[in-house]
Amino acid sequence: MTDVRVATLNLWGRRGPWPDRLELVRAELRRLSPRLVGLQEVMRDETCQAAEIAEGLGYEVVYAPATEFDEGTMGNALLSDLPVLEHRVLVLPTEPGIETRALLYALVGAPDGGELPIFVTHLDWQPDRGAARLAQVRFIAERAAELAPDGRPPVLMGDFNAGPETEEIRHLREPSGPGLTDAWLHAGDGSAGETFSPVNAYARRAGVSPRRIDYVFTGGDATPVHAELAFRTPRGDVWPSDHFGLVSDLTV
Repeated sequence: MTDVRVATLNLWGRRGPWPDRLELVRAELRRLSPRLVGLQEVMRDETCQAAEIAEGLGYEVVYAPATEFDEGTMGNALLSDLPVLEHRVLVLPTEPGIETRALLYALVGAPDGGELPIFVTHLDWQPDRGAARLAQVRFIAERAAELAPDGRPPVLMGDFNAGPETEEIRHLREPSGPGLTDAWLHAGDGSAGETFSPVNAYARRAGVSPRRIDYVFTGGDATPVHAELAFRTPRGDVWPSDHFGLVSDLTV
């Protein structure tokens, strides 16, 4: 058994003062030193935001495009200082006219010589699309079962755009379903753990109530032993993102 620190953050694309936000994201990564970082809303055009973040920090970057724009793509990314053995991009079920979403899968070499299947995703954001998100998490659970066989402990992280009480999140935790462990419920500080909160000036502009919508889930023998909010310290009026991130220490 060994400990692996993972983190997840919705990057909010290049909105706001991106060069200043980039400095804050990189500073937090230096402070936390996670081995694996899942990122969502990562823009890639002439340059890739994930590569900008990873520069000089020792991470390999794996990118999964999800939504195409005239100027480039938005998607998910994994930063890993563990060897990436393989990776795939899987398109989530999405209705016509809705932004395409994706699941990034990467198999990484664990510190003890084993293998860790890592999944990074970002679900539909619209409040009335709970049924669509449920279809997406069912798709994710099926793919994770296929790609994490033989007792390999899957780690799933990202922005699920759904609170812990919703059917889509309950499905992931149900023993009759994937039976995944919610790292915050298992190893957080007992608070609500809101990752989209009006405490954050960028989130406050959206006028929504505080919610916990960003998660780290684990399966198999991967056990969360600590979880805390991260990427939540501003510099003046600049915040790392409109979301807070989550960092968790896992025993795998």
